[in-house]
Amino acid sequence: MPAFLRTHLTALRMLLVMTVILGIAYPLLVTGVSQLAFPARANGSLVEVDGRLVGSGLIGQRFDLPQSDPDAPARPDPKWFQPRPSAGGYDPTASGASNLGPNSDDLLKAVEERRAAVAAFDGVDPADVPPDALTASGSGLDPHISVAYAREQVDRVARERGIPAERLDQLIDRCTDGRSLGFLGQPGVNVLQLNRAVAAVK
Repeated sequence: MPAFLRTHLTALRMLLVMTVILGIAYPLLVTGVSQLAFPARANGSLVEVDGRLVGSGLIGQRFDLPQSDPDAPARPDPKWFQPRPSAGGYDPTASGASNLGPNSDDLLKAVEERRAAVAAFDGVDPADVPPDALTASGSGLDPHISVAYAREQVDRVARERGIPAERLDQLIDRCTDGRSLGFLGQPGVNVLQLNRAVAAVK
């Protein structure tokens, strides 16, 4: 057999072996381990209420007032805790940041507009609006808000729902996730889980 043919056959066998190992065996192994060790996360941390899918605990989403006109601008529902802003409109297929830097006039304008809107919506002083209520996360889909932003919204939700503010504070504590690995980042409140807990209050 000519040397060049042996070389090509060796390369073809290597291609087939690596395809089986890396294209079939490895993905199956990783999928199996994730399903055994972290089944909820591996399946997207989907959240269902009464058999109906309402979202994912890993992806931020809007909580807006119902509207009949799909072209009308969305308006946040005051009965729910609200997430942080999203550069991609909370679209999972458009995950990403705005890429606007700290010297961007467009970013500064957007921050000030959000500050005024959040302050009016929550009935607080503009100076008391937390930073995560003003800027989007890197992914634009962060499901968490800071504890400070959650507590800023308590009086509004309590007033709209007739729930004691102390009860909402307890729910915030219950839905707060600690630092990653115990020391990375800051504690955060999962908005979807918090709103589910709020809806369950009788």
